[in-house]
Amino acid sequence: MINITLPDGSVRTYQAGTSALDIAKSISEGLARKVLAASVNKEVWDATRPINTDATLQLLTWDDTDAKSTFWHSTAHLMAEAVEATFPGVKFWVGPALDRGFYYDMDLGDAKITEDDLGMLEKKMNELAKQNNLFVRKAVPKAEALDYFGGKGDEYKLDLLQNLTDGEITFYTQGQFTDLCRGPHIPHTGFIKAIKLTSVAGAYWKGDEKNKQLTRVYGISFPAQKELDEYLAMLEEAKKRDHRKLGKELGIYTMDDDVGQGLPLWLPNGTVIIEELEKLAKETENAGGYKRVVTPHIAKESMYLTSGHLPYYADSMFPPMELDGTKYYLKAMNCPHHHKIFDAEPKSYKDLPFRIAEYGTCYRYEQSGELFGLMRVRCLHMNDAHIYCSKEQFAKEFRAVNDMYIKYFKIFGVDKYVMRLSLHDPAKLGQKYVNEPELWKETEAMVREVLISYNIPYIEVQDEAAFYGPKIDVQIWSAIGREFTLATNQVDFNSGNKFKLSYTTQDNTTDVPLIIHRAPLGTHERFIGFLLEHYAGKFPAWLAPLQVKILPISDKFMDYANTILETLKNADIRAEIDDRNEKIGKKIRDTELARVPYMLVVGEKEMNEGKVAVRRQGKGDLGVKGLEEFTADLSREIKERRGEEKAEG
Repeated sequence: MINITLPDGSVRTYQAGTSALDIAKSISEGLARKVLAASVNKEVWDATRPINTDATLQLLTWDDTDAKSTFWHSTAHLMAEAVEATFPGVKFWVGPALDRGFYYDMDLGDAKITEDDLGMLEKKMNELAKQNNLFVRKAVPKAEALDYFGGKGDEYKLDLLQNLTDGEITFYTQGQFTDLCRGPHIPHTGFIKAIKLTSVAGAYWKGDEKNKQLTRVYGISFPAQKELDEYLAMLEEAKKRDHRKLGKELGIYTMDDDVGQGLPLWLPNGTVIIEELEKLAKETENAGGYKRVVTPHIAKESMYLTSGHLPYYADSMFPPMELDGTKYYLKAMNCPHHHKIFDAEPKSYKDLPFRIAEYGTCYRYEQSGELFGLMRVRCLHMNDAHIYCSKEQFAKEFRAVNDMYIKYFKIFGVDKYVMRLSLHDPAKLGQKYVNEPELWKETEAMVREVLISYNIPYIEVQDEAAFYGPKIDVQIWSAIGREFTLATNQVDFNSGNKFKLSYTTQDNTTDVPLIIHRAPLGTHERFIGFLLEHYAGKFPAWLAPLQVKILPISDKFMDYANTILETLKNADIRAEIDDRNEKIGKKIRDTELARVPYMLVVGEKEMNEGKVAVRRQGKGDLGVKGLEEFTADLSREIKERRGEEKAEG
């Protein structure tokens, strides 16, 4: 008999060899119909895999991230079965799940899959799914696996087998398709009710352009047609809100080949948004007791060797410049510079917590294939800060940082968010992570305790920590439900020792400060990219590059329009006059398309009465107001940073 501990702490006893699906059935038949996979001792398994020892068990349904990943990976195998049935002789490389959906890389020989073939493949997949074929796992000796794929002349699977040993190799079969795979998979194909193959692309084998180019087919699937319909509707809305499209239309930023890939040029409209975000950050940080600093864009190799970034992070840094026998690197992160600022003057316990902040410019060598608009760039401006504190101060400081995040969420209308607590992998100490096992346990427990004690929503993820300590990745969702990683909040127990940082304690001894790295607004690049989608380019008035457009009905009212312009500018409101010789209807339509929050239509009546006819972006006519009243109302809206327009399409 084995003891199974469930998430609520209860323990049930079962025969050895019982599966998670059997356990689900013993609890509820309804539950069993929803189980896609299982977490057994925190490892994701097939729900049908026998459990032979005492274990902790979590039954995973569609609501769980790991279940979705399993579902999409299983659909990739279903797609492979459909492709193999349609294109005999095809060879497959890898078919992983993505954050949303899946893909499979394949060698079709002389055949070719085009966008026109996707509908036909979807139809075949749906036919196969309805057969309710089981996903069957089989452990296979290496010699047998080599014989199997060698007999098929499959160089791709033979290559994968090179680094595997007996006991590590499993095959999965569903219907007529068998593949080398670690799994896990859903119980059977019948769970897959709705499928959409989204695109076809080329992908070099192993990502190396020297290798053969394979065909990559992307897709997504759901356990219900309604969910697929909602997803496709979201995709259509996302196309309209694509930050690259809106960034060009609204004059936010541009890219230029002569400047270089991943190096955005901020246009005047984008620069206004940057300045408003910096103003918000500075106000918030000043109120939080931060002091502002400025650091250079380059530093000597020796500093990055001290910090440990070169051993752990070299692939993401630009190559060094050598001058007078000394190597200099473009700054990829602000933290080492900030540590040097902390160390510039002696510190005592009275100086702690010591908080310093800057919008620091960093340079990271992202691979060209990973660059994506503002979301993945090589030059980034980071809302960075570092807090140097004692262990006793940590909980309060860490909570204050999280409070800052929540304040920003309210301002920008972010209703859904979660803190993703990234932990280390003990097996990778000394390789991916600094080799301080006790400090890892201690700091991870400290972060977890703060999150729990203040009821902050969070999830835990293994093997995604920073090399020097645990971190929180802040996951937010835009107005149309798309997920973004906004920023990080990191704990650092390593750099203080590396940089020999210290402070004098109250009892006149010395101690090393604990360091919190935080960037609540992330980078200008990623955050403005998010905001473009979130607001569909219709920024709230306080953030809009142009806040008011004055629309005179004819040239006769230009003098009054200029009086309005002067009044607004004196109130620090960004305004312009549309002085084109166009009909007022066209001026209104063009201003709507430019997504300017307010339009002031002025004609003879408005001029004679000293008033303005107010129109609001997306809402139409708001009636006539006195110029002073309108100016005062808008000034108040801007000062309060109201953001009620965020969800309009």
